Amino acid sequence: MRKTDDKVKKRNLVIILSVIVLLIVVGIFSFLNAGNIGEKKQLEENKTIMVSFDGNEIGRADMEFIKNAGEKEFSAVMDTSDTGQEEHYYTGVLMNNVLEKMGIDVEDYKMVTVNAIDGYKVAFEPEEVQEEDNIYIAYRENGQILGTKGSGGRGPYQIVVRKDRFSMRWCKYVVEIELIK
Repeated sequence: MRKTDDKVKKRNLVIILSVIVLLIVVGIFSFLNAGNIGEKKQLEENKTIMVSFDGNEIGRADMEFIKNAGEKEFSAVMDTSDTGQEEHYYTGVLMNNVLEKMGIDVEDYKMVTVNAIDGYKVAFEPEEVQEEDNIYIAYRENGQILGTKGSGGRGPYQIVVRKDRFSMRWCKYVVEIELIK
């Protein structure tokens, strides 16, 4: 009977220590990520997209900069599991136009990822970004500003991929474009 009690005590001690270690790890990651979340919220509030490479900021684009990269009205079919196919009308700019205006040639990179304030990421190959009439940074839908996540919207920016039949690679709450070599 005593051996069984010792085994139970050891198992309980291992469980308690494991939980403590897990809490410490979660606490450390939360602390390290807190600044990143604050910065992303600031980007959202300022309606700014940060462009980064190798963990370093290389530029920022605000609403005026983005609009001046070739504002265009376009339609796209949104198809979600909740709504089915619905045509929406957007105002936005080709993502490639914004990057070119910043002096960035996506051909110099292996991948372009778009990061949202909620942690969602979508990756594109340079050829997709360069396709005409495909990947847009949208800021209006059906004539209305998208709004921020905090205000119940889907913006301030949303990536709309016109050639994505099921809207799987669309990305709302966009705050960062990350370039990967």
